[in-house]
Amino acid sequence: MKINATEIRVGMILDYKQDLWEVLKTNHVKPGKGGAFAQVEMKSLNKNTKLNERFRSSETVEKASLDEIKFNYLYSDENSYYFINPETFDQIDIVKNTIGDQGKLLSENLEVLINFHNDKPLNVKLPNQINCKIKNTDAAIKGQTVSSSYKPATLSNGLQVQVPPFIENDDTIVIDTRTMEYVKKI
Repeated sequence: MKINATEIRVGMILDYKQDLWEVLKTNHVKPGKGGAFAQVEMKSLNKNTKLNERFRSSETVEKASLDEIKFNYLYSDENSYYFINPETFDQIDIVKNTIGDQGKLLSENLEVLINFHNDKPLNVKLPNQINCKIKNTDAAIKGQTVSSSYKPATLSNGLQVQVPPFIENDDTIVIDTRTMEYVKKI
């Protein structure tokens, strides 16, 4: 499906230069002189390389046609994550480096969306927010201002995040899976 360059958004998968590219960053620029353009940073899903490309606003690009299917997370081993389709009970495995750090947020029976292109799994979309338990964090220092100071914390899954000073060990917090940042305490 052809889309206008001004419609490119972060997270889209584009079919460009005989490869599939995931859009990481996009910046729409309208200079004082000349035509508007979109500056797009993309990552190849097959070769794991990055590309910065400038598209004029009049250009069109091919948006990859993807099948988005719900799966539930089952388990992992040293190389892969395993998922099951709750309707057909088909199981698939996805190599760990395809998912990256977000794989640490997976928990048993978590419902995720997996994008397929020509029956090949491309990426996994987690829910936007996931509950995590704080394993270890520093004690708050008296006199710090709440609004501007954050402290490092280690989650039970091993991820490192920055949290406000009032968060303590064994607290449950919400993490935004897109930015891997603290959202709120539960």
